[in-house]
Amino acid sequence: MQETGVHNGAHGADKFGLKNLKGVRWNFGAPQLYEHALSNGEAVLSADGALCADTGVFTGRSPKDKFTVRDATTETTMWWGGNQSITADQFETLYQDFLTHAEGMTLFAQDLYGGADPSFQIKTRVFTELAWHSLFIRTLLRRPEQSDLAGFVPELTIIDLPSFRADPKRHGCRSENVVAIDFARKIVLIGGTQYAGEMKKSVFTTLNYYLPEKGVLPMHCSANVGPNGDTAIFFGLSGTGKTTLSADPNRTLIGDDEHGWGKDGVFNFEGGCYAKCIKLSPEAEPEIFAASNMFGAVLENVVLDEVTRKPDFDDGSKTENTRSAYPLESIPNASRTGRAGQPKNVVMLAADAFGVMPPIAKLTPAQAMYHFLSGYTAKVAGTERGVTEPTPEFSTCFGSPFLPRDPSVYGNMLRELIAKHNVDCWLVNTGWTGGIYGTGHRMPIKVTRALLTAALDGSLRNVEFRTDPYFGFAVPTALPGVPSEILDPVKTWADKAAFDTTARKLVGMFQKNFAKFEAQVDAEVRAAAPDVKMAAE
Repeated sequence: MQETGVHNGAHGADKFGLKNLKGVRWNFGAPQLYEHALSNGEAVLSADGALCADTGVFTGRSPKDKFTVRDATTETTMWWGGNQSITADQFETLYQDFLTHAEGMTLFAQDLYGGADPSFQIKTRVFTELAWHSLFIRTLLRRPEQSDLAGFVPELTIIDLPSFRADPKRHGCRSENVVAIDFARKIVLIGGTQYAGEMKKSVFTTLNYYLPEKGVLPMHCSANVGPNGDTAIFFGLSGTGKTTLSADPNRTLIGDDEHGWGKDGVFNFEGGCYAKCIKLSPEAEPEIFAASNMFGAVLENVVLDEVTRKPDFDDGSKTENTRSAYPLESIPNASRTGRAGQPKNVVMLAADAFGVMPPIAKLTPAQAMYHFLSGYTAKVAGTERGVTEPTPEFSTCFGSPFLPRDPSVYGNMLRELIAKHNVDCWLVNTGWTGGIYGTGHRMPIKVTRALLTAALDGSLRNVEFRTDPYFGFAVPTALPGVPSEILDPVKTWADKAAFDTTARKLVGMFQKNFAKFEAQVDAEVRAAAPDVKMAAE
């Protein structure tokens, strides 16, 4: 078998049963991977040098096709209420079929780190069928120094073969698409999908499994740090502003999606960013726009102009989930170490399409745990087939599909860290005000940024607060430069009775969703729930 590039022959493809391969391209950089992706017809070039690929049928993750081996390792440690299982025998059959399918292929291999903190990072080897997938994962994980590659021994192995088709009867899965994880053997198999994000989220899921036992809270969040070393964490589901708000020109970006919080502070799991780029513009998000138009960026499902080859970021004809993957170093003010000290602020972002949440609220530690476990945002009409009015979305810990352990494990860790480090917690509504979606309008970004700036620099601590009658959290009554009425959502609604009805409806949705956690949290957290009885009749 011909092996080219920098590699460790003693621990090569043979160790994982990958035999009779045509070749393996080891640790190729962007130029070589561009050449292979283009010559293989996997991708095309944009006018400014980004590599543009389509992901075919799957334009996003498929959580219903993700399975974990249920064995002695995971039987009592996995959150089986939120994860699907296969047997060890089914995984072994799938694994052997993967190896057979790979025979005769030329694979691409990358040796990478998941995690910027050497004490907690996981050494990861990723074999991919596609060159552009190899560039993607090389961009999204952290690259070792050249000198570290010779002795690289992986702790986690991912085999990514989009052309493989799973057999539900034979492999115990749901469809031809499969993501299967064996935590005992530390092997991940991905087949049937060209959506590259499955690889990065498999590493995230693995870290979510192992790090809590090491005293590290893994988080689906972005993070940045101010000039005085004040670290901030931003939790939020897709579309809430997690990437946008953390890309602050006055603060250093640590990362946009996955981090750990431990004894030495916060560290990024990744070496790149994976931003949604529908409606991306140089005016609203200049750093992300520039990074997405550079050599080394990977654009997924983005339409190019037939003549100019410029990306049309407004075109969602392939999918609304168009994506840009780019190295962190493409952002001028990004941290090169991926590490920062203990957080001073935790921000939870919710795009409330019901229009009843204030633009910002201060949370107690118990309220923070409640809203962390709730993981609320809202879908709006038109985003999915059949959605005709605002629909709540609750994704526990702001990352339910990636939680291998019970959510209370992560919730309790967050609460303890908040208390230990005296962290201020904020809930920020980046959604609607003045009415529900379709009647009201989106929260002005200038208001959100002004309130966030005041929260992060500490000045918001010192203003007067009121207690919200529906949600029970503290809401500032005034802040210079922010219209006072926008801080009290009912004042932005023309129909006050409709506001009350809508707010009570949302409170009920929170209560119904949280019922599944009530037995696992203490009385203080249960008491942090919103309560319609608090609202004036």
